[in-house]
Amino acid sequence: MANAHYKILLVEDDQNFGDVLRSYLEMHDYDVVLATDGVLGLEAFKKGNFDLCVFDVMMPRKDGFTLAKEIRERNQEVPIIFLTAKTMKDDVLNGFKIGADDYISKPFNSEELLLRIQAVLKRVNKTADPRDDQREYTIGKYHFNYPLRILTFSDAKPDEESQWKLSPKEAELLKMFCKYVNDVTPRSEALTKIWHEDNYFTARSMDVFVTKLRKYLAKDSGIEIVNIHGNGFQLLVKDLMPER
Repeated sequence: MANAHYKILLVEDDQNFGDVLRSYLEMHDYDVVLATDGVLGLEAFKKGNFDLCVFDVMMPRKDGFTLAKEIRERNQEVPIIFLTAKTMKDDVLNGFKIGADDYISKPFNSEELLLRIQAVLKRVNKTADPRDDQREYTIGKYHFNYPLRILTFSDAKPDEESQWKLSPKEAELLKMFCKYVNDVTPRSEALTKIWHEDNYFTARSMDVFVTKLRKYLAKDSGIEIVNIHGNGFQLLVKDLMPER
């Protein structure tokens, strides 16, 4: 993998550790600028055009989270990876809320950082999927307006409930199911993109939201959300299935 065209901003207050990481990444053909605190990191970001940022969290003068917030005010797209000695769930979630793409808990080896960088760059530079831009969906006898988070049942009787305002997570999950309609929605992708963590607790939370979506869609017998064991879920819509 030739990486010379990728420029990385590394902000790490431990000069020796920063030098080691910079040298290692330069060995793998990345162009690396090292700053030793958040203030210098922001100055470097303003002067350069970076493809990815790697920030230590605990730093003097300006911590990594504050730096990331300031970067996000200027640039919503550049990927950010946090290096953190903190493994508390709140700190991890805080990082993702700010707009982190990944985080690595110290101690870690250089190869792990390299692999994480490669994965993030591959993800953000892949060809955009046009299905991600779709805003409205027809699901059997339902209409789903994703921006407004409104699900409407078009075949309702006069006294029957026919419209629901979905919660943000319900809407995100239904949109992902629609993206993969009649195909498997990978559980890991849903958890990573919507819950920002793939673990037992978030998986149980996702199951609760799937149950809610099943209740909303129950009025159309041609729709079913199937659990694909060990893999994910499948939104089956008979109207959209190819004829055999």
